[in-house]
Amino acid sequence: MITLYSFPHSRSLRAAWTLEELGLDYDCRHVALDKGEGQTPEHLARHPDGKVPVLEDGELTLFESSAICRYLAEQYGEGKLLPTNAAERVQVDQWLSFIVTEIEQPLWTHAKHKFALPEDKRVPAIVQTAMWEFQRALCALERRFQGQETLVGRTFTLADLFLTHTLSWAISMKHRLPEPLVAYQKRHAQRPALAKAVAREKQAAESGI
Repeated sequence: MITLYSFPHSRSLRAAWTLEELGLDYDCRHVALDKGEGQTPEHLARHPDGKVPVLEDGELTLFESSAICRYLAEQYGEGKLLPTNAAERVQVDQWLSFIVTEIEQPLWTHAKHKFALPEDKRVPAIVQTAMWEFQRALCALERRFQGQETLVGRTFTLADLFLTHTLSWAISMKHRLPEPLVAYQKRHAQRPALAKAVAREKQAAESGI
């Protein structure tokens, strides 16, 4: 049985979404990060920084959403979410790296210095720089994205999953997005697997499991 340790409105949604896209059976377990459960010895044995997501599959334990999602797609996808064609597969890896390091990074910096860090560690002046970095990354993205339905090939891949999730985060933080990216986010955010993943994490949180 695959087990996903999650917390709603976090990067664990990427893993839950991937599991739902692949139609895999899994146990979703809530880690109450807001109550300090991430820092328990039990959870720190799974994730050295006490975060989510964490995936257990047999004897394998993985943390970091990109590693988890790529593992699931490679192990169980049979070409779904991760192309079998080598040239397209490496393009998915390329986009995953770009999304996490260039697009997501300034969003997380913004969030940390707005609410995530302890108040005495926040530097308000950094927020404007982070917003500038995010818009700069979007400009770079637009040099390769001109409104096409998917980033790689003609099918939905992990690259689209990660970009949609990251753009959704940006929208929730009131960042301005170009209209083609707004349309892209809206289209992929309507996928049934995403709705199932959101509901699964919510159910786990409400039940305390």
